Amino acid sequence: MWMIVTALLAASWEQGAQPLRLPAWMGGCWEARSGEKWTEECWSEPRGSIMIGYGRSGTGGVLDSWEVMQIEMVETDDPVIDPLTFYGAPGGKNRTAFSWVRTSTDPGVTFVNLGHDYPQRIRYWREGRDLIAEVSLGDGSKAQRWRYSPRD
Repeated sequence: MWMIVTALLAASWEQGAQPLRLPAWMGGCWEARSGEKWTEECWSEPRGSIMIGYGRSGTGGVLDSWEVMQIEMVETDDPVIDPLTFYGAPGGKNRTAFSWVRTSTDPGVTFVNLGHDYPQRIRYWREGRDLIAEVSLGDGSKAQRWRYSPRD
């Protein structure tokens, strides 16, 4: 898997891609609601090469699940080192790393860990004011998607 990620990164840099930056457009608090069910994610603004986030979901006033997350950027010219990594820890446990993959077809930012059971791919992108989050298997199957609106 690392060879695939490295090849994709090298190809994107050779094509004169823009400098890599943390996805500042994810910063802020986001919420999705359907009746009594709610899901929210909050992301800090980029600072010190890191963004810190959390997500939680529930029904009414009852919390069903939560997760802590971070996106970290390492400045490097070494194509073997992943410059951008997403870390997720559902319930604060089993922190797992997902490597950034630049794609020409997917909007936003995509992270992959093919060695993980589920999810293997995590994607974020914007549609107008909304933040879209999607988790899936590496090939995009078994996708779950959330459309978040800015939380007031």
